[in-house]
Amino acid sequence: MPEAGLKELLEAGVHFGHQTRRWNPNMRRYIFGELDGIHIIDLIQTEALLENARRFAGELASGGGTVLFVGTKKQARGPVEDWAKRCQMPYVNQRWLGGLLTNFNTMSARIGRLHELTSWQEEGKLELLPTKERMGMRAELAKLEYNLGGVRDMERLPDAVFVTDLKTEEIAVREAARLRIPIIGLVDTNCDPLPIDYVIPGNDDAIRSCELVIGTIGAAVEEGAGAWRVQEEKRIAEEMARRKKEEEERKKREEEEKARVEAEEAAKKAAAEAEVAKKAEEAQKAAVAPPKGQSAQAAGPVATSGGPAGGGGASVLGPPESAPPAEEVAAAQGSRGQAASPEAAGGKPPEPATAEKPEQPPAEDEAEGAPAGEAAAEEKVEQAPADAEKEGEGK
Repeated sequence: MPEAGLKELLEAGVHFGHQTRRWNPNMRRYIFGELDGIHIIDLIQTEALLENARRFAGELASGGGTVLFVGTKKQARGPVEDWAKRCQMPYVNQRWLGGLLTNFNTMSARIGRLHELTSWQEEGKLELLPTKERMGMRAELAKLEYNLGGVRDMERLPDAVFVTDLKTEEIAVREAARLRIPIIGLVDTNCDPLPIDYVIPGNDDAIRSCELVIGTIGAAVEEGAGAWRVQEEKRIAEEMARRKKEEEERKKREEEEKARVEAEEAAKKAAAEAEVAKKAEEAQKAAVAPPKGQSAQAAGPVATSGGPAGGGGASVLGPPESAPPAEEVAAAQGSRGQAASPEAAGGKPPEPATAEKPEQPPAEDEAEGAPAGEAAAEEKVEQAPADAEKEGEGK
């Protein structure tokens, strides 16, 4: 950081104060003596205090802080504007509007209006308005630019205020002190240094003196702000790289998750298709090869002979287990023929059988009715003697 030594301070006339009759007693400790009715400021203290203020401003700017440059007197307007623009800091060099700090919300609204009118002028919208409205808006824009042009980019309250003349900027000093904002001030012998946090005793009426002090503080702020901007750009670049890397990793995880889900769905689909194919194959095999019970029923008709006279049998479809053996059927028919013969009963021979053959019941019916037929044959055997006796009595 550039430093101002005793030689530079002496050449710039920083040691000259006001007339002895216009001094402030609170500045007694910073006065070296008097010469021809003018107080002489102690430059050794000025050098040390200027270095202290320069260090504070540089550290504040290097940490991202904002310093508001205030200098509305003619000797300080040019240097204040030049150094503030170089440091990219807000400044006031024309007129201090009351409430700029203490009523910052209202001032923010006016700053917003300034930006709006500026954008309208750049876009050419003001030219489309009627003449009276256009002239009124241009006058408003010029007024706002004059009063708030230096603080148009100040989005919040400053972290420190640098004042060049405490008498002229009395309202600014009061507002900053009320808000407890640190104040760096160039204090002459006719000013009160009590509200100032970083006092720089010196001549505030000479152009060279103002330029030297403002340049020293401005250079420190510029260097600190530049270092902070470099760090901020680096931090932003690292943050962007980190976010980009995280985004790429997130996309990669999403793609892997999507591929995994698709693979699982494909596996489930393949398993379902295999299960369906397996069931279809089993159904097809079941249709081609029926079970054992169905194959026995469909094997063919079973021939059974029945009838009391030993007539021809009837073919009956059914399982062979349901039909009785042929020997049992023949024995049952023989027993029924012997019991029903008229010679054994002593009666008339039975009438000749008709040519029609009685319908033979199915083997399953004969098998089921075999016990019933045997019971009927026994009843006929018992009733045959009784019928023979009735016929003898009739004769």
